[in-house]
Amino acid sequence: MEPNKIAEILNHPTSQELLARDVTRLAYVAGDGTPRVVPIGFTWNGAEIVMCTTPNAPKLEALRRNPAVALTIDTEVHPPKILLIRGRAELDLVEGIPEEYLQMNGTYEMTPEQRVHWEAEVRSLYEAMVRIVVTPTWVKLIDFETTLPSAVEELVRRREERRRTGSPRPAG
Repeated sequence: MEPNKIAEILNHPTSQELLARDVTRLAYVAGDGTPRVVPIGFTWNGAEIVMCTTPNAPKLEALRRNPAVALTIDTEVHPPKILLIRGRAELDLVEGIPEEYLQMNGTYEMTPEQRVHWEAEVRSLYEAMVRIVVTPTWVKLIDFETTLPSAVEELVRRREERRRTGSPRPAG
């Protein structure tokens, strides 16, 4: 996918709304060759999705072997809004707590006192973290109003063709 098309989709207001959410679903191929999908906090820095995890997380070994990943960020309302992203994971070990980790947990409902306690707990627990950085190489925005899944788009095209030509719906 061309970088300008990726940028156009990611800069769409609905994409920006989704990129401001707290959780994405990260899909990757595990060490045993089977697919995995895990929810993980993230932040968008304008060019990359950044996720953080513990240095002993099992997904890191799998991502080192096969860095191809897919991400889904979506809503829980009707009609759903869905942002699909593909890319390659780059791993970066960071001493202490990456600033992105603190940012990505910024929209959870916490009182200022809870936030201070949470941050102190995080800092006491993690000596280091791994940043998982994904630069999008393919994206699709689905809002079910102006954009649809490609298979549904095809059904809509077929229906319009039948209406235009007066052809009956195929049996099947």
